[in-house]
Amino acid sequence: MAILALGVLLAAFLLGLVLGSPYIGLLRRLRIGQNIRPEGPETHYVKQGIPTMGGALFIGVTSALWLLVLIALPEDQRDLFIPQTIVPVGTLLAVGVLGAIDDFVNVRYGAGIRGRHKLVWQTIVGLAAAIYIQRHFGVTGIYVPLVGEIEIGAFLFIALALFSIVAMSNAVNLTDGMDGLAGGLAVFAFLSIAFIAAAREFPWLVVLSASLVGALLAYLWFNVHPAEVIMGDTGALALGATLAVVALTTGFVLLLPLLGVVFVAETVAVILQVGSYKLRGRRIFRMSPLHNHFELIGWAEEKVTIRFWLIGALAGIVAAILAFVTPK
Repeated sequence: MAILALGVLLAAFLLGLVLGSPYIGLLRRLRIGQNIRPEGPETHYVKQGIPTMGGALFIGVTSALWLLVLIALPEDQRDLFIPQTIVPVGTLLAVGVLGAIDDFVNVRYGAGIRGRHKLVWQTIVGLAAAIYIQRHFGVTGIYVPLVGEIEIGAFLFIALALFSIVAMSNAVNLTDGMDGLAGGLAVFAFLSIAFIAAAREFPWLVVLSASLVGALLAYLWFNVHPAEVIMGDTGALALGATLAVVALTTGFVLLLPLLGVVFVAETVAVILQVGSYKLRGRRIFRMSPLHNHFELIGWAEEKVTIRFWLIGALAGIVAAILAFVTPK
């Protein structure tokens, strides 16, 4: 299975590289360009018009390889492959469609779908995913790192799962504000979750995570500074929701805030900033999300991105180790 995962990762990377330039060219011809918010850092104004909806590249590559593996598998192995991967792939596609609509509306009309309207669709997808995971795998507990499994009951698991999916979807979206930032952090997060899935003997989740890593690396080829394409809500919303779904399936949802620590920090910074301004009329950070604060205090965009990558990589390693040493 490790060889298959490696092969799928390489195949996803190569396929993404081959399709990347034609896809970016298509976005340019269709004038699907990013609208930069005027209240953001002035250094970001040069990104106005850069093709967005780049997330469709890694979503499409991952979905295509999933289908290819499904077709190639013998009938008896599909009974294990489909239950482990259908919800993550379905979430990737379903939330990706929401993000694509939001990106398209934003490009055409200068403003995307309202947050509460997006939340409705995220909740529907999250609830469907949570119920499937709980019922199919009979989940009534979660793993506490270093301790083992504790029972929380089906209802509480579904509630926790729904919150995790919606929260992580929006957290990755908030983080997607610099060239390579969200994509690079997602690579480390899915690498970590692949090892966690291996520790909990979910081999097909390992393969799926590997395909996402390969596809994301291909996307980053075009997204690192200066970016030729931006993932947009198409990719950011879908990545966060899918990451949460995979973590929930393994039982290690409590490791999600660790392996996605930068995503969580970005979200907390926004909450604190808004709360402080409404309650005290004062801001805590120069600007939120958090990456904008560091840029405004003098860090170059590349420095912010790479330092956040380092934090994400370290957190992912720690999360994977904790999963391996936790009693089954």
